[in-house]
Amino acid sequence: MKKTCIIIAGPTAVGKTSIALAVAKHFSTQIISADSRQCFKELNIGVAKPSPAELDEVYHYFINSHSIQDDISAADFETYALNAVSTIFSKNDMAVMVGGTGLYIKAFCEGMDEIPAIDPQIRNTIVTDYNNNGIQWLREQIKNTDHDYFIKGEIENPQRMMRALEVKLSTGQSITSFQSKKKKQRDFNIIMIGLELARDILYQRINTRVDSMMEAGLLKEAKVLLPYKHLNALQTVGYRELFDHFDGKYSLERAVELIKQNTRNYAKRQMTWFMRDRSITWLAPDMQIVLDHVLI
Repeated sequence: MKKTCIIIAGPTAVGKTSIALAVAKHFSTQIISADSRQCFKELNIGVAKPSPAELDEVYHYFINSHSIQDDISAADFETYALNAVSTIFSKNDMAVMVGGTGLYIKAFCEGMDEIPAIDPQIRNTIVTDYNNNGIQWLREQIKNTDHDYFIKGEIENPQRMMRALEVKLSTGQSITSFQSKKKKQRDFNIIMIGLELARDILYQRINTRVDSMMEAGLLKEAKVLLPYKHLNALQTVGYRELFDHFDGKYSLERAVELIKQNTRNYAKRQMTWFMRDRSITWLAPDMQIVLDHVLI
C-alpha cells in the first residue's frame, strides 16, 4: 500500500492552518508548509505564521527554516519537500502539506525543470527598479523582453514577474521554456483538498486578520525589517505597504487599507490558480467534513 500525502490548499485566511493541524493530529503525523514566506524566520506577524503553541503541537517542515537573505525557488522547495515527506514516511503512512503558494504545491506534485543560476546583481537591480518604478514598469519590462511570459504568465503578481525577468536577463530564455511539459510520477499517493468560503465571508476574514495583525505589532515588525526592504523575501503584501508608509508615500490608515485590498487581490489570484487544477476536491473549512473526505 502506497504512502499518502494529504495536501490542503486554498486562499489566505480561509482556515488552512487549523484544518491541517486537526488532520495531522488525527493521523499522528507531521506537516510540510507550502508557503513561500512562512519559511523565513524573520517574518512572523505579517505572514500569519502558526503560533508557537501550534508549532509545538505538530512539527512543521519549512517553517522558520530559512533566512530572508536566502533566495528560494519552486525547484528548491521541490527538493526540500520531497526530502521532508520521505522523512515523514519513514515513520508514518500519512503526511500533510498545507499552504497557499500554488507554484510550490505544483512543483511538489509534478516536478520542476532546473533553471540555471541567476546573477545576484541582476536580481538586486530588478528589485530596486521595481521598488522605485512600480508594477506598471515591471509589466512593460516583461512585455518588451519576454513576450511569451507576458501572454501566458501572471502579470498581476510582481514576484512572479520579477522572477521571469531575472531568468530572461540571466539566461536569454523565457522562464516558460523551463517549465516541464511532462509531469514527474511520485511514488506516493496525493489527495488534494481545496478549502473555500463565499467571497464576502473570505474578504471579511481578511480585513479582520489585517486589523488583528496591526494590533499584534505588525508596524513594529515592519520597522525592524525596513533595512532589508530590498530583499525578495520582503516584496510581500503587509510589509511593502508599510515600507511605503515609512517612506512618506501613505498615511498609516491608507497603508492598512492597501494591505487589506492587496491581500484580497492576492486571495483572488490564489483561487484563480487553484481552480485550474481538476484534481482538487473543494470543501468547506470544517474539520469533520475534511476528515470524512480523507477517510472515505
